[in-house]
Amino acid sequence: MGKNTFDIIILNGRPASGKSEVIDYIKKASPQERAERFHIAEFDDIDDFPMLWKWFEEDAILEKILNKPRMHTDKEGYFFHEYQWHLLIEEISLEYEKRLRDIDNYHDKYTTLIEFSRGSEHGGYQEAYQHLSDQILERAAIFYIDVSFQESLRKNRKRFNPNKPDSILEHGLPDEKLKKMYGEVDWKEFSGDDPEYINIKGQKVPYIVLDNEDDITTERGEELGEALDSLLPKLWKLRQ
Repeated sequence: MGKNTFDIIILNGRPASGKSEVIDYIKKASPQERAERFHIAEFDDIDDFPMLWKWFEEDAILEKILNKPRMHTDKEGYFFHEYQWHLLIEEISLEYEKRLRDIDNYHDKYTTLIEFSRGSEHGGYQEAYQHLSDQILERAAIFYIDVSFQESLRKNRKRFNPNKPDSILEHGLPDEKLKKMYGEVDWKEFSGDDPEYINIKGQKVPYIVLDNEDDITTERGEELGEALDSLLPKLWKLRQ
């Protein structure tokens, strides 16, 4: 019997679109159910948010404690350079390379979940995907969660916990920053006319889209389960 689980799923979508909620739902399934229903093995997450947040923390320490210049962001929390967004993607590629190096037969046990959001303002998905390694792209399938900016804004406001700004499930952005960075996204231009595959650096990468405008992810209930039961087996067939 051949391998029945994805090597890599790349999860994209606007902030608060439901990415972390989908991961949370799938993680709660037993290993056997997760493999049979979703073609996902043991999870190994690579998310650029903790990397980004570390830069914020370092700048706060430099400015407030060491009385030194900020290294990564200005006082409003914007990166000094657009290429820093691409650096985060290069960091994801490096982290994946380390997995392959350090864990024998890595994908016999793990499905890697790579998670990030990109707006047109900082290069969009078209630029971000140029910085993913060929090792990732040749094994990847893309799961995009589609919501409007207004829905992203609503859920971003709702989920934000000021006492846990570093939390994967409870972090948020100020309204004006969310609009500047994610008001426009280039997913439709990036995905193009083919409803099943995106050509990225010579690799034909399969994708699916979850329409989450009606927010089926927050409750993590039956409706989300049904959507995943439909979409992930379809993505698995495309990956084959």
